[in-house]
Amino acid sequence: MAKETGRKLIAQNKKARHDYHLLTTYECGLVLTGTEVKSLRQGRASLVDGFVQIDGGEAWLHNVHVPEYSQGTWTNHSARRKRKLLMHRAEIDKLASKAQDSGHTIVPLSLYFKDGRAKVEIALAKGKKEYDKRQTLREKQDVRESNRAIAAARRRQRARG
Repeated sequence: MAKETGRKLIAQNKKARHDYHLLTTYECGLVLTGTEVKSLRQGRASLVDGFVQIDGGEAWLHNVHVPEYSQGTWTNHSARRKRKLLMHRAEIDKLASKAQDSGHTIVPLSLYFKDGRAKVEIALAKGKKEYDKRQTLREKQDVRESNRAIAAARRRQRARG
């Protein structure tokens, strides 16, 4: 059997990018059971409401929904159990000290397989205010409109020449 290579995306947390200013990102491994891996290979997971908590010098991923494996038996996992993240001690310590600041949290951004191993991308994030969210949406819309206008001008120019 050929070894799996590349990156296969399982789930993404688009809402996190909307709700938070992302300061730094980290790639972590996950401690999973066999049925969790099989369920993830089917491409089923949800990162909505997920967060990372540093507890006793270890990083734990909470509230990430990995549905039960359909062909699983009594060995099946619970869907919303906390899962240990595999990170270097220095990274965990740095993350813990930064997360202590008010308004900071650690959120999962994406869950994927990289060369056959399950990985999660987490980010140290600071919550956005409501007006920040509106400002971000306004900026995206302005960029989209300007790109559209530039493309239309280029099409008109090509049609003339």
